Amino acid sequence: MIFDRLLTVSSAQAVTASAVSTDVIDLSKAIDIGEGEDLYMHFSVDTAVTAAGAATVEFQVIGSTAAAMSSPVVLGSSGPIAKTALVAGAQIAVRINPSIGSLGLRYLSANYSVATGPLTAGAFTAGIVHDIQDGKKSYASGYSVL
Repeated sequence: MIFDRLLTVSSAQAVTASAVSTDVIDLSKAIDIGEGEDLYMHFSVDTAVTAAGAATVEFQVIGSTAAAMSSPVVLGSSGPIAKTALVAGAQIAVRINPSIGSLGLRYLSANYSVATGPLTAGAFTAGIVHDIQDGKKSYASGYSVL
């Protein structure tokens, strides 16, 4: 998995309540993000999520015709994830609709939807990637990978 700064929408962004990512991707700028290919928004937890209650965070990929991300369209979602699963180092991948370029949405971003919050801590990094890496590949005991 390769992370590209031009396709990054959050860099260790602190989130305590529902929020849109700090950066947006302008699709009108000669950026070919892989029309027709499987693309993902990769979210990583930089600071573990904590909250007084049983908080959840839903990670969403959103698009809009406005740079301020007003009236966004949800292009993909993780569904709600419990705070107990959002430990530092956790990774979430959300698949993006492969026909994103034909939807007429110029701007692309992420949304962090907090439910039963607020959070008392939590920070996330997010960006578009072509392939995901789950780090869960395992091999049988005694097997060598060359």
